[in-house]
Amino acid sequence: MSRPFRLRRSELATPGTSDKMMAKAAESAADLVFLDLEDAVAPSQKVSARKPVIEALNGLDWGTKTRAVRVNGPHTIWCHDDVIDTVTHAGKNIDIIIVPKVKSPRDVWFIDTLLTQLEFKLGLPEARIGLELLIEEAEALARVEEIAQCCPRLEALILGVGDLSASLGMRMGNIGVTKGIYPGDIWHYARNRMISAARAFGLDAIDGPFADFRDADAYRSEATWATTLGAVGKWCIHPSQIEPANDVFSPTEKEVAQAKSIIAKVREAEAAGLGSANNNGVMIDAATARIFEIVLERARQTGRL
Repeated sequence: MSRPFRLRRSELATPGTSDKMMAKAAESAADLVFLDLEDAVAPSQKVSARKPVIEALNGLDWGTKTRAVRVNGPHTIWCHDDVIDTVTHAGKNIDIIIVPKVKSPRDVWFIDTLLTQLEFKLGLPEARIGLELLIEEAEALARVEEIAQCCPRLEALILGVGDLSASLGMRMGNIGVTKGIYPGDIWHYARNRMISAARAFGLDAIDGPFADFRDADAYRSEATWATTLGAVGKWCIHPSQIEPANDVFSPTEKEVAQAKSIIAKVREAEAAGLGSANNNGVMIDAATARIFEIVLERARQTGRL
């Protein structure tokens, strides 16, 4: 089954209990908005939060945005009804279900089977609703390659650094904020492993949240590191993070020009029967061209080519 292409440069988290925030999210420049029934909602409001989420999905103009709902984890008493209620009453306007606290393929199969039953019952196209999974448990990170290939409905993996910190027993402060705590990128291994698994099985890799939304430079730095490793987007826990996410995960004019130039030089060398070429003292070859072809593809996808 071929997966639909979706831009995921910016994934905006929006509490399912706030009509005001959901309305603003619909008007934002985020590529994807997810209405949250999980961490942003207190246990006493878990059931009642479904109604405003359904009303927002059906009543707001979402434009070209990808519309997502983060349900509660498969281990909770709310997950089953989160999926049933939202899909039953707003399934035509849901593109993605985001599943947190995944630990193994069986958690994914539970949601996949439930969605398939609902799609059949409601007359929705089979597998129209995709899945994004949060890799935020030690068990999930340890089995991420197995999880990444377990279900054709999967479209993306997300590194959930908050709960992953707790699951790994790390001594951390705010979510995603490690300045002054660790000499380097504390998430390099987890990011790299998740991105590798996603790439290997045709999924998008999304970097997780950064809690200090007032520190725009630090957010941009984290996003730049993630895109350098191969991620295609990052969570935004505040609307102020949308613009830098959209910018960082789109190639610049300089990068596009460089990609075109290097690919042209490699093709000229190949046409002359050479396996490599000289680019200002640096050897470039077929592998180099492959790297820059990805840059041009991202430029096409983001409207910058």
